[in-house]
Amino acid sequence: MSLLTVYADGDPPAALRELRDPEAIAAELAKIDVDYRVWPVDAGIQAGAAPEAVLEAYAEPIARLREEYGFGSVDVVSLDPDNPAREQARQKFLQEHTHADFEMRFFVAGGGQFYIRSGGQVYVLLCMAGDLISVPAGTTHWFDMSERPSFVALRFFTREDGWVAEFTGDRIAERYPAMQPLGEARG
Repeated sequence: MSLLTVYADGDPPAALRELRDPEAIAAELAKIDVDYRVWPVDAGIQAGAAPEAVLEAYAEPIARLREEYGFGSVDVVSLDPDNPAREQARQKFLQEHTHADFEMRFFVAGGGQFYIRSGGQVYVLLCMAGDLISVPAGTTHWFDMSERPSFVALRFFTREDGWVAEFTGDRIAERYPAMQPLGEARG
């Protein structure tokens, strides 16, 4: 189940509220121009799936989104706990950054956690299969996949060169709770 926790940005951060209802999550994120929706998923796609299989399974919604938003690049991120590049990928995404382009991500399987800093607050969204999130251009954010990643996500960009980050150099991610591996207790 998806979960949005909103923190007052500070050291230490202070949790202000938690939301689990998808409509409430969407309404809260809309206040900072982040689009959040829940879509149906293909249960046959699992963490570690080949990108070609994911792109084929989602060809129709990908085509619709490409036409609606003019996306020039769509890629698949598929990591399972045994992926040898998991720690390197995690460290790259854990650094706060922005994009000149807006970033849209659809979780096909598993989950990951977005952290979005806006207006003196940090919005921590645990995304699960079926969650679609669009982060506006210029929005500071980072992403955690846990030390044992288990997810498949489609990423959409209007730029042909895809995921290009402008790192802020702020070490803010170190102050916030890391994502726990899926299936482990959250505290």
